[in-house]
Amino acid sequence: MGLAHSHDHSHGHGGHAHSHGHAHSHAPKDFGPAFAIGVALNTAFVGVEAACGWLYDSMALLADAGHNLSDVLALLLAWGASEAAKRPPQGRFTYGFKSSTILAAIANALLLAIAIGAILIETAHRLFEPSEPQGMVMAIVAGIGVAINTLTALLFMRGQEDLNIKGAYLHMAADALVSLGVVLAGLAVLWTGIALIDPLTSLAILAVIAWGTWGLARDSVKMGLLAAPETIDVEEVRGHLRALEGVEAVHDLHVWPMSTTETALTAHLVMPRGAGSDAFLREAARSLRDRFGIGHSTLQVERDEDAACEHPC
Repeated sequence: MGLAHSHDHSHGHGGHAHSHGHAHSHAPKDFGPAFAIGVALNTAFVGVEAACGWLYDSMALLADAGHNLSDVLALLLAWGASEAAKRPPQGRFTYGFKSSTILAAIANALLLAIAIGAILIETAHRLFEPSEPQGMVMAIVAGIGVAINTLTALLFMRGQEDLNIKGAYLHMAADALVSLGVVLAGLAVLWTGIALIDPLTSLAILAVIAWGTWGLARDSVKMGLLAAPETIDVEEVRGHLRALEGVEAVHDLHVWPMSTTETALTAHLVMPRGAGSDAFLREAARSLRDRFGIGHSTLQVERDEDAACEHPC
């Protein structure tokens, strides 16, 4: 029996072979300042935008403020998760705290859903009892939001290989577009005097938030249930392993996310003709890393010819 486990460097000993590489990405170590700046800027802006929305009767501004508040919480969760993911394994947490990034994604989806419900109730009230928002105030405040959200997105433009960082980038970039929509709505109110433009814009913002929330909730729940990443075709992985020299069958194949950035695999390879050296196992792990981005693979070799019939392949 042989075993190969893939991590960060290469060595072999006894009946085990360890092959490590950098095809998977770890949470960047230098994004702490980016998170700190993003949280500080957006927290200050949420206070200003919410106050202006309340004082000048603009549901569009209040909806955008609610959205930005959820962004602050999302940034805090992503920041905390990325820091926790760096902690080494300890005690019963043999994988460390990598999966905290998955929990953060699920929590973000729940927070967004709560924000949507609260804003929707107030927006419905304003549709039936419209007030007169100040179009120029809407445009100016939301314009500040465009600048802040764009700046925050730029802080996360690099590091796109980390899904946690990429999520922060895409969220803030989308927020810049939402704020731009509020600017246009404010100018429309200013030019036409039609008060209903404000709550209708709020509904449009809520639709954008709901669409993003559904995608985030769907993907994060799948990861929480340890579903294989959508970028990896499990049957293609199985075929790749079966095509390796000397492999007659593959069973007990499992592929799952360890975090939002790392994927793990375990599989049994039936090799009755006695192949499966340390060099073979290291090469198999390397091929999984290079072709599928699976950075943590554990392969067990079985010599029993009957194993191919006893297990589903």
